Amino acid sequence: MPSRPPLSTPSRRRVLAGLAGVVSLPLLAACSSDDPLAAQAGNADGKNYIAGDGSVLEIAPAERGEPVRFRSTLFSGEPVSTEDLAGDPAVLNFWYAACAPCRVEAPDLQALHEQFAPEGVRFLGINVRDTVATAEAFERNFGITYPSVEDRGGQVLLAMTDYVPPQAVPTTIVLDRQGRVSARILGIAEPSTLRTLIATVLDEQA
Repeated sequence: MPSRPPLSTPSRRRVLAGLAGVVSLPLLAACSSDDPLAAQAGNADGKNYIAGDGSVLEIAPAERGEPVRFRSTLFSGEPVSTEDLAGDPAVLNFWYAACAPCRVEAPDLQALHEQFAPEGVRFLGINVRDTVATAEAFERNFGITYPSVEDRGGQVLLAMTDYVPPQAVPTTIVLDRQGRVSARILGIAEPSTLRTLIATVLDEQA
């Protein structure tokens, strides 16, 4: 595990509080157990769900750790890694098609992608459950134009536990220009909040 400067006490408490759920990360979702969509997507086969509450964790530049590192494959079949994001702020969104909160936030994420793409901000979806056909149907339905990786094996999710754990789906993580975790939103990303978090890293020195 890379050596990183420690978080401040409040931030450390919030991060460490999530580590108890790390072992089941590929199974997490922001859907309640009585959500029919959750039942359709996974409750019937015994998978667990944790509700994201929209809480926001921000990390000051001096307290951020090492740049995030992972490698994966896009649904298009192309390889992708954090090296491809180097030098630009990035937004990682963990999602899957049958997750109701993921559908709620999808149009807002696409709108923010369109707003910030001219400024070099990169959006990357991390799909934790779907086949190519299911993911592409979701993207067509919501007009999503930024790419997503196929992470049914949980490799990207597990890699992120070295930096800040995604504890629910959806979870949105903002990376600064150096690839370090700047912020995390658990649950639906409120558009104005995510816009502010992105603007924050854009305004920082490269």
